[in-house]
Amino acid sequence: MRARVVLALAFLVLSKIAIVFVPIFYKKAVDALTLADSDILLVVPVGIIVAYGLARVASLGFSEARDAIFARVGQRAVRTVALEVFRHLHQLSLRFHLDRQTGGLSRIIERGNRAVELLLRISLFNLIPTVIELVLVFGILWYMLDLVIACITLATVIIYIIYTMIVTEWRIRFRRRMNEADTSANTRAIDSLLNYETVKYFGAEKHEAGRYDERLKNYEDAAVKSNVSLAALNFGQAAIISVGITLIMLISASGIVSGTMTVGDFVLANTYLMQLYQPLNLFGFVYREIKQALIDIEQMFQVLALGADIVDKPGAARLATAGAAIRFEGVGFAYDERRPILKGIDLFVPKGHKVAIVGPSGAGKSTLARLLYRFYDVDLGRVMIDGQDVRDVTQESLRAAIGIVPQDTVLFNDTISYNIAYGRPGATRDEVEEAARLAHIHDFINNLPDGYNTMVGERGLKLSGGEKQRVAIARTILKNPKILIFDEATSALDTHTERAIQANLNNLAKGRTTLVIAHRLSTVVDADEILVLEASGIVEQGCHADLIEKGGTYAGMWRRQQEHANVLMPEPLSD
Repeated sequence: MRARVVLALAFLVLSKIAIVFVPIFYKKAVDALTLADSDILLVVPVGIIVAYGLARVASLGFSEARDAIFARVGQRAVRTVALEVFRHLHQLSLRFHLDRQTGGLSRIIERGNRAVELLLRISLFNLIPTVIELVLVFGILWYMLDLVIACITLATVIIYIIYTMIVTEWRIRFRRRMNEADTSANTRAIDSLLNYETVKYFGAEKHEAGRYDERLKNYEDAAVKSNVSLAALNFGQAAIISVGITLIMLISASGIVSGTMTVGDFVLANTYLMQLYQPLNLFGFVYREIKQALIDIEQMFQVLALGADIVDKPGAARLATAGAAIRFEGVGFAYDERRPILKGIDLFVPKGHKVAIVGPSGAGKSTLARLLYRFYDVDLGRVMIDGQDVRDVTQESLRAAIGIVPQDTVLFNDTISYNIAYGRPGATRDEVEEAARLAHIHDFINNLPDGYNTMVGERGLKLSGGEKQRVAIARTILKNPKILIFDEATSALDTHTERAIQANLNNLAKGRTTLVIAHRLSTVVDADEILVLEASGIVEQGCHADLIEKGGTYAGMWRRQQEHANVLMPEPLSD
């Protein structure tokens, strides 16, 4: 990449050297045509004109070679930054991703990546070349013509640049508002489309369109102001260049009349200023784009500057799992310090045992799984696996040892095969199909027109809740972890399918440490131990039979669920 940059800069310099000779050959051709006698008129102008043409071709050729050589540098920079941002986003904590606005974040990253390439290209191929050309032109005009003409050219360029910077700074505020409105509108659109079904449920299409249009109007207003201010900028730039050209023409014409200058000199001075006008005409755009690129990059770097809440300790070791026993020791945790979720939780899951956590919604059952995965760190106490604090081991090794079937299954917008194989990338097709059989979804997949190559849609919306859940179960089966977490794993399944899968889950759990988070108590009756979790902490624990006999909280929950089941499936009437 460094070699490419150096070579591109070399071609850049050669291109500018060639372009500054173009007006010189033009001047010589004009002088030859106006001053030469008829004997050499057929020879000299032809050679000069050919040299003029070659200089233009050389300038263009070097410029295109520069762009071709630098293309990979710019794209590599974009790729490197995009990958860095992508990795960083995956390293950020769950807390960040729960608070993020996907539409706005994606637009910030998109603009930031584009700005990196733009900044490289503009700074190297617009600013630096213009400065090089200006210095060369000033020297040539001073040497070949007159210091006054050289100074007028330089002054015109400086005034042009100052005016452009001042007006562009004024215009930046409108561009910033455009960005803010664009981000807001995109966030609104993405959020609405992700919740398409909810919009339809409540017939809220007009409401959503109105909210989106409100943000589009803000963008429209900012864009109109930006375009009006651009017209003012363009007019001022043209006026400055016109004044400069007029002054040079007056001085050159006076020199021709007095005999100190030739017609070729008149052409030379005007050609140089007109030639400078082309890159200068882009200077407003270049300056604005650089400022905008810096703003876009700043926004992206603000994302990169966000620190991850959960990081590996320096020199953290890999998790060593012998039996994979789990222990929560005096664990206290709150998502918001004003509202504690877990208070002094003591929980032990011996290796190879199955422990269930039951209780009302909001008691913190799923939070226990998040703490075990170390999506969050505990506020008090510690979480251990085989005596190792999860904060002392690498997150990669910790999460490799745990498999989960979550309550809310989200799939990638890819094939069913890909989503199952996600449990163990690189798994063979036979292994994927075997996992699907164990999850009782193989027959369903085979009956689909595209089989395992069926696309599941965004977030898996083409599949029913039960089908998504079974794909998630197959994915975890394929991962073959030491520790299993079933977080309402069969909540979306009908009773018949639940019973069939429950048998397979029990087989999968044999010999593995298993933590079951459940609302449906019928799924945990075979657990070695059941803990009843409420807002105050663990209020009961024991096996199913003991808890029923005790007649406490668990027994009441069991009774209510059985009564509810009988209402849904009443006993058949006798003859």
